[in-house]
Amino acid sequence: MNYKIKSRIWIEHENHVLLGEGRVLLLKAIDKTGSLSKAAKSLNISYKKAWDLIDSVNKSAKTPVTKNSIGGKGGGGAQLTEYGKSLVTVFDEINQNCWEFLDLQLEKIKQL
Repeated sequence: MNYKIKSRIWIEHENHVLLGEGRVLLLKAIDKTGSLSKAAKSLNISYKKAWDLIDSVNKSAKTPVTKNSIGGKGGGGAQLTEYGKSLVTVFDEINQNCWEFLDLQLEKIKQL
């Protein structure tokens, strides 16, 4: 039999989600595009939803994860702070370690 194990992890602070897979994807898209609007578009989510997610992350984090510049002649933009980049890296490591652990646990079921 071909069993699969499924799981999603997220990190909370005072009952508010700090990070989860969706928020991390958005942060990575911001890092890649340099814009919240472009990041939202690339993920097929509304700008409002993206803004709400980033606002929630920033309010739950100990320091801001993004820094924004106001639009003007060249347009505005968004970048990850060093702290934001570190959070993404650590979340990815936690997620990968979780999957490796779960795969090992699934082997126990397969051996029965």
